[in-house]
Amino acid sequence: MRVPSEASGRLSDAWRFCVGTGRFELALRRDYQDSLALIQREIGFRHIRGHGLLSDGAGVHQPYEYAGARHVRHSFTYVDQVIDAYLELGIRPFVELGFMPSGLASGDQTVFWWQGNVTPPSSWREWAELVRATVAHLVDRYGLDEVRTWPIEVWNEPNLKDFWQDADQDAYHRLYEVSAHAVKEVDASLQVGGPAISPGSDEFLARFADFVAGRSLPIDFVSRHAYTSGPAQHVPFGVHQTLAPASKLLEQFATPRRQLAGGPLEGLPVHITEFNSSYRPDNPVHDTAFHAAYLAPVLAAGGELVDSFSYWTFSDMFEEQGIPTSIFHGGFGLLTHRQIKKPTYHLYAFMARMGEQILARGEDHLVTRDGDGRVTVLAWAPADVTGAPAVDGHTVRLSIPIGEAASAFELRSSVSEEKGNAWAAWRELGRPSSPRPRELDVLREAAEPARSHRGLPVEDGRVDLDLRLDRHEVTLVELTPVVDRTPPWWDDRRLLGLGEESR
Repeated sequence: MRVPSEASGRLSDAWRFCVGTGRFELALRRDYQDSLALIQREIGFRHIRGHGLLSDGAGVHQPYEYAGARHVRHSFTYVDQVIDAYLELGIRPFVELGFMPSGLASGDQTVFWWQGNVTPPSSWREWAELVRATVAHLVDRYGLDEVRTWPIEVWNEPNLKDFWQDADQDAYHRLYEVSAHAVKEVDASLQVGGPAISPGSDEFLARFADFVAGRSLPIDFVSRHAYTSGPAQHVPFGVHQTLAPASKLLEQFATPRRQLAGGPLEGLPVHITEFNSSYRPDNPVHDTAFHAAYLAPVLAAGGELVDSFSYWTFSDMFEEQGIPTSIFHGGFGLLTHRQIKKPTYHLYAFMARMGEQILARGEDHLVTRDGDGRVTVLAWAPADVTGAPAVDGHTVRLSIPIGEAASAFELRSSVSEEKGNAWAAWRELGRPSSPRPRELDVLREAAEPARSHRGLPVEDGRVDLDLRLDRHEVTLVELTPVVDRTPPWWDDRRLLGLGEESR
């Protein structure tokens, strides 16, 4: 394929706008902060979203009795520590209002191992006070200009009975109304939105839009989630699932705007506040090279459809199904515990090195250029979800515009079944559930991409690339025009082992 010389547009950074995380207070742990620091150095997400800001583990809602009456103290001891750590690492909260504090809950239904309460409040007045106090504290501590940049989302997946009692949409509408007004009472410029629904409930969003418009409620964005896995097939400490093609994720991304077209919420920003292949935190597909190849076309094209799509999650520091029993356990994370990089981590790190100008985009590649003339090519092998044998030897051929240089420097980084695949190395080590320090070093080393470099000739301002990809390979090629600065007296042929004189 002949790549055009002129850019067709700018590469959206919707893929890095937000990333998911485990429950709120996990951010107090050292391994969590070490993992997030690594992610931010090499990828650099803008926001971070997770559950449990208002659950008991964060300790915000503290009811007590005094002088024969009920009172509530709002405590932000943990909230401040977590958000301070986020901001120090260059990432901002994408605030999720949930779950229900036990002292305010109307029932005892919970979700997850850590028992987040998913019932409506026993007092709507007290819930409004909780939301208002929390948002006002954030504004007071971090400043209005800062908190204006933090989207505030009302609840999580209220269309599922597991996450909202009876999946009662009318009750959710009231929760949204009370919450949105409480946010705006702090300051009208703060962003509030929802309904953060899971896939498969198209009618929920339509009804929500009519309710918000009918009541003239404040709303600044619409949110939903996207997953492509089938029902869980359980094994001890894990699951297996079928997957729909990755194109189905892009179809889900496009759904909110299609549904809202012509309606009262048309034109609002759309945030996919969770997406992944499987919705289970114990599915081994998340750890594999297949997963990186599967998601590559989603990262390459998703920004054309939504304002953000948030990978769920950045780290395996995650306990919804209980404390993980092994370092590789199918967790959502881009990183395992102890900062072992998975192939999908490198997909994101490769995207972070792409240029801003889009030159070409196809079913197996994305080509960009930056302001210095460096051209980057992200290419990926097919990820077949039918169970057919994986393709080995997929080829991507491109003619790349590079300018008037005499040569170009190619730096290539790759992950595949054989390269940059710590999960494969872990299997070969016998699947140690708690690797010893030396084994951790081996796994971290095995997790690094395979890298190669060479000089390429430029003919008529172009470089011809012939990329042969291994099974489930994702590769990044960086092409830099070369300015030859070799001194006139230098002759490599005089070096032993390089020239004729060494023979």
